[in-house]
Amino acid sequence: MSATLARWFEDAWAPWYGADGPGDAARDLALCRRRDELPICLVALGADGQVTGTAALKSESVGADQHPDPWLAAFLVGNEHRGQGVGTALVEAIEAEARRQGCAAVYASAANGEAMFQRRGWRAVGAARSLRGRVAVYRRDLG
Repeated sequence: MSATLARWFEDAWAPWYGADGPGDAARDLALCRRRDELPICLVALGADGQVTGTAALKSESVGADQHPDPWLAAFLVGNEHRGQGVGTALVEAIEAEARRQGCAAVYASAANGEAMFQRRGWRAVGAARSLRGRVAVYRRDLG
């Protein structure tokens, strides 16, 4: 599972995790195996046990310099699993985890996904610059 996710990270975020990037996907994934402190990674599995997507609750992400943690980050659904509710289920699970951690709100930065975030009650609160360009920053009050 970790090898699949590391490959997905390297493909999706090549400027950071790719061969010339400063990130280490395997190391970051290993750090996310906690249950009671950030970062926490959640993995969606299909009926056959195949990885379908992932999301993490982290204290850092693109835009974290503007807003306090926590952040929905490392949000990725495999191409063949998109449009099947995997992303929505992962966002719901991250929101639940943030509540479990006692958080009043959670942030996310994304270049796309505006409709999904708005359907879930997230609101745009600004923008940030990533290695691939401008991204919107969203906030979900968990109150």
